[in-house]
Amino acid sequence: MRFAVIGDIHSNIYSLECVMDDIETKDVDFILCSGDIVGYAPFPNEVIDFLRKSKCLSIQGNYDEAIGNIESVCGCDYQDERQLEMAGLSVLFTNMTVTEKNRTYLKELPTELRMKVDGLQILMVHGSHRKNNEYLFEDSDEVDEVTKEIAEDILICGHTHKPYYKIINGKHVINSGSVGKPKHGNPKATYVLINIAGKNVSVDIIEVPYDFEKTAKAIEDNDMLPNDFADLLRIG
Repeated sequence: MRFAVIGDIHSNIYSLECVMDDIETKDVDFILCSGDIVGYAPFPNEVIDFLRKSKCLSIQGNYDEAIGNIESVCGCDYQDERQLEMAGLSVLFTNMTVTEKNRTYLKELPTELRMKVDGLQILMVHGSHRKNNEYLFEDSDEVDEVTKEIAEDILICGHTHKPYYKIINGKHVINSGSVGKPKHGNPKATYVLINIAGKNVSVDIIEVPYDFEKTAKAIEDNDMLPNDFADLLRIG
């Protein structure tokens, strides 16, 4: 079984289109999305509509939950005041922009996905099974704790925007990074390809170039979104 995992798209339609074009060349059986479909970039409806047409199976991220429930904060757990201010503006813009049909879609997304592939149990969450805004960084105490708690063989998560694959406490932990707002040191979008054959698991982290300046310019042309978002895309 071969499948792709995307996540943390954050309303970036241009990166999503390029990633999905790349996935089409990989002969996958299906595509999963680990959440945070919206937020930050100016195209929440375009991204949701694209995903729904693609029949990608998605779960709910913390941003999706906030917009689905018309909340004023994203649940990002930022400590920096500037980050909190920017996230608040992002939530305000997205709440004002998203259609009611798409808001309902976000609200009704499941918070986790469990499935079985070739005898291996898979759990996909956005943050963790404990809360959708928990950061499971590669070498964190949190990921060590979580892998001791879960019964599944494979844990797929997102939220950190940093891709990795590591076996921790005997569990395969996979983070696909971010399609639309990467934080791994360059502006390329990332996703993962997962191959499962019997008990064998292999994971490829794929970087996809896209016209990030096009998204950055759209942010800068938007009166509500901070220009800082554009700079973050350029840095990755």
